Amino acid sequence: MKLGIIGLPNVGKTTLFNAMTGERAETASYRSFDDKPNLGVVKVPDSRLDWLAQLHQPDKVTPATIEFVDIAGLAKGEGLGNKYLAAVRQTDALVHVVRCFDSEEIFDEPADSMRDVEILNMELVLADIEVVERRLDKAKKNLKGDKKYKHEAELFEGLLNHLNEGQPARTYPIAEEDMSYFLDGGLLSLKKVIYVANLSEDGYADLDHNENYQKLKAFAEDAEEQCMPICARLEMDIMELPEEERAPFLEELGITEMGLSRLINCAYDLLGLMSFLTAGKPEVRAWTIRKGSKAPEAAGKIHSDIERGFIRAEVISFDDLVKVGTMQAAKEKGLIRSEGKEYVMRDGDIVLFRFNVSK
Repeated sequence: MKLGIIGLPNVGKTTLFNAMTGERAETASYRSFDDKPNLGVVKVPDSRLDWLAQLHQPDKVTPATIEFVDIAGLAKGEGLGNKYLAAVRQTDALVHVVRCFDSEEIFDEPADSMRDVEILNMELVLADIEVVERRLDKAKKNLKGDKKYKHEAELFEGLLNHLNEGQPARTYPIAEEDMSYFLDGGLLSLKKVIYVANLSEDGYADLDHNENYQKLKAFAEDAEEQCMPICARLEMDIMELPEEERAPFLEELGITEMGLSRLINCAYDLLGLMSFLTAGKPEVRAWTIRKGSKAPEAAGKIHSDIERGFIRAEVISFDDLVKVGTMQAAKEKGLIRSEGKEYVMRDGDIVLFRFNVSK
């Protein structure tokens, strides 16, 4: 999973990137589109892996990972450069950092979360209008020689009207069977968004009375999108502490969960993702799949041969294994199930795939 961090200049994108990844990317008052995006890969925290590692004493523990891409800030009126467009198109979802703090040293005007959201969202929509206009023109030309393009032309004409009203592509009603027309088009406003309200330390401590955060939260709820508050500067300071000092510091501040964990949970929920686990002496590992995936598809995440030669999946839920303590006890109690091709995977399933690939 690749998450693109976007937002206007100076709202705390790179500070958030550093806090999430533990990197030391340089923060600056302005980075141009010519600057390469900052890239960082983080391990998805998963206490289930720690428990399984204690049980199996494996040679290797491999958590799921997320790649964060810190993309240069969008200056008002500048539009979107080609490098910006390319960086955003390569992401699975967007983390839109929105300023919910004031700083007379950096900004000439007070924070206005909805103004900033509207500026960036409109730039993404305008970029998509250019893409859709080209796709519509191509479909209309093809339609002259082949009537099968009629439906495609109608779809893009409807989407163009939707975008021209200032609405993002993700709010355009698209039937499941028509989604393939749009997924390969590089539409920026089709990507799902997590709005991250970046607050000062005082603002984060009193969310109920932060007007900018409350407006952003209400906006996200109305759009059925994710919104989470954070103090990026505080998160970065915590990340710079030795690991053994972080928990006591968080407890002192009354913070129950680091921003990284909350952001990952938001991303998994937004994109409909979950993890299944494989465990043994060679390796304990988490694998990310979409909710609703069937057993053979999950097997294909490990290797295409396992999906192709799938016979069955031997499955036990993590919670059931914890209750009995060992795999041997789980077998004796009949907790390990044999599932076929139609089995829909569940979060926390521990799986051993049986397969046979004929030569």
